[in-house]
Amino acid sequence: MQNTLRPLLRILLFAVIAFALDRLAKIWVVDWMDLANLYTIEMFPPYLTYQMGWNEGVNFGFLGFGGDTMRYVLIGLALVLVTGLVIWQRRASGWLLPAATGLVVGGALGNVWDRVIFGAVADFLNVSCCGINNPFTFNTADVLIFVGVVGLIIWGDRDKGRSRGAKPRTHSR
Repeated sequence: MQNTLRPLLRILLFAVIAFALDRLAKIWVVDWMDLANLYTIEMFPPYLTYQMGWNEGVNFGFLGFGGDTMRYVLIGLALVLVTGLVIWQRRASGWLLPAATGLVVGGALGNVWDRVIFGAVADFLNVSCCGINNPFTFNTADVLIFVGVVGLIIWGDRDKGRSRGAKPRTHSR
């Protein structure tokens, strides 16, 4: 029992932190800075602009059709993926893999929250550079999910051999 409880608690810790960071960022920018009404706030032009966007789809608005039906499909899909990820990583060792998993889970749940409450995900970060005007926006949850997925890719296979009972490889000279 303890072999699965410790990683689950670590995943939960990082999921709560990620969810809280996403909610705080959205409350701060969308509500307190009134981005929902101002639509655009230039922070560090042209590199960082807060630009209000309500994303009814997934990345870059993909699957942003179908109204409430697609909204609930995307909510269900996110919950299934989060559940599957937690089940898959429930025996992860150390802190890195549970942290990466928690970032993905917390970010995904932050976007689910938006879909449930607002009907769409609140996107507000717009990054442009070097004469390229990026028309797309994203949010803190998207950044946390991206960082978490990179962590899963980097640290995901570390314990692969050991989890099957294989002995760690040793190098001889």
